[in-house]
Amino acid sequence: EQEQVLMDELEAYDPDLVVRPRVVVGTKADLVPILDEVGWDGPVVSAITGQGVRELVGKLASLVHEARTAEPDREGIVILRPIPDGARVDRLGDHEFRLVGRQVERIVALNDITSPEALNYIDHQMKRMGVGRMLARAGATDGDIIWVGGFSFEYEHEA
Repeated sequence: EQEQVLMDELEAYDPDLVVRPRVVVGTKADLVPILDEVGWDGPVVSAITGQGVRELVGKLASLVHEARTAEPDREGIVILRPIPDGARVDRLGDHEFRLVGRQVERIVALNDITSPEALNYIDHQMKRMGVGRMLARAGATDGDIIWVGGFSFEYEHEA
């Protein structure tokens, strides 16, 4: 009955999900006599003893392999380009931009910008976040003013 309720809810959410392959797993393998009483004949695992987990993982791996081999080959190449996280660029005017975002603002605010070592660290972290590419895409050119919090820097294109 519980399984049917879950399937009905799943179908109401997204009908495509109910036709996908699935494995219904009983838990509490350490209490198998109870499962026998309700007529359970599917796979059973126990979080306490680990019983049945290896077999379940093997069954899932087989299902994934079957599903992947049934998929048609796709033509072309898929290129994933992650969007830098932690910053965005706002144009303030001609030759002036602001970097906004908790991560980029924190990098500047928590470091002593009068120290060459701290400036090197800030530069390294911003490069790691892809800030230079973000500024270039936003149209920043050498000599433009870049604001981060209350501090400003002169933009220099990465070579």
